[in-house]
Amino acid sequence: MSKKTSARSAAPSKAFATAVETYQALGVDVESALKTLAATPISMHCWQGDDVAGFEKADATLTGGIQATGNYPGKARTIDQLRQDLELVYKLLPGKHRLNLHAIYGDFGGKPVDRDTIEPKHFASWIDWGKSVGLHGMDFNPSCFSHPLSADGTLSHPDKRIREFWIRHCQASRRIGAHLGKKFGTRTVTNVWIPDASKDTPFDRVGPRKRLEASLDKVFAEKLNAKHHLDAVESKLFGIGAESYTVGSHEFYLGYALKRGNVAYCLDAGHFHPTESLADKISSVLQFAPALLLHVSRGVRWDSDHVVNCDDPTKAIFEELVRGDFLGRTAIGLDYFDASINRIAAWVIGTRAAQKALLIALLEPAKLLRDAEKSGNHALRMALLEESRALPVGAVWDEFCRRHDTPGGLGFMTEIAAYERDVLSKR
Repeated sequence: MSKKTSARSAAPSKAFATAVETYQALGVDVESALKTLAATPISMHCWQGDDVAGFEKADATLTGGIQATGNYPGKARTIDQLRQDLELVYKLLPGKHRLNLHAIYGDFGGKPVDRDTIEPKHFASWIDWGKSVGLHGMDFNPSCFSHPLSADGTLSHPDKRIREFWIRHCQASRRIGAHLGKKFGTRTVTNVWIPDASKDTPFDRVGPRKRLEASLDKVFAEKLNAKHHLDAVESKLFGIGAESYTVGSHEFYLGYALKRGNVAYCLDAGHFHPTESLADKISSVLQFAPALLLHVSRGVRWDSDHVVNCDDPTKAIFEELVRGDFLGRTAIGLDYFDASINRIAAWVIGTRAAQKALLIALLEPAKLLRDAEKSGNHALRMALLEESRALPVGAVWDEFCRRHDTPGGLGFMTEIAAYERDVLSKR
């Protein structure tokens, strides 16, 4: 980013030098891992900062199975406040980063603009701001929720008039996404997720899915420059008020993405049963799909979108990306919102956790593990995996932070506490 905190150290630490030697003994090139980590952008979600309210109106009410729990003081209530908060977050993150915008976050100038009439001009100030802080690019999402016409469905609604409204909204969103990609010179992913579902068991499961397929065909009909834009579709298992049936299920959207051939499939870590492994799905999806979009989140019991931790499920996701050589075909984004803690801390902790999980994956003794597995020496494979758990990744992470002029360890919390005292507490 263009504005970083002052350098923490003039030279690598002795701990880092020791870590390099430890990894070298296992055939791991630490410098190569750091280079890949620095080159891999994470698309941070804007909606953590204001509890998914957006800027269409001041009294926005969440619908569509979405719920932000908690009322921690200091949430952003204006576009300037959100950008101010984001600027601090990006200062505290090492590496390369993007911003993921929802359509409801447009700069509407206080004027009513309905969803089907949004245009690139409503995001011009976002582009200017993003360039000023050195963003790698932006991603985009139509907002098919929290609207008078979304109460009973959107792209699968039985009323053609309502379906056509949401089709126009998604079409407009794709054009905005392509515009963002062109302006930043990096490909924007525009991801379609809809909340269409049923609280109780429906009689007709087929009709809504046929309507959804037809609507999506219209949404994606306009050909956009693939250099600037990539479409994606996102499934969900269930949510509040959507416990029994979801139109856009995993099977539906996976089939649709494969049918189109030029649409990425989005795997959201919170959109599956807690006992399912999202990591296990990656190699299956990318065996056939052209590209993958990841929404890294932490579901607890249901799609609760908890702040990402560097826990086993998260590490497994990034291990699969690295082991399968899938980073080049995968867009990595975050999707969570926690209103019970400092929202800036939630952004920083979650993003850094995702980066740490990627670093751990990049530092695996991959060649030794592959050779052991190919030779049938599964005991050695297990021993290597166990030994990997104790490798000095912390020293390598601290060096990555030092090189990018960001705090290692818990240093970022000191700056967040000062910002809360000086800025957030006064909102």
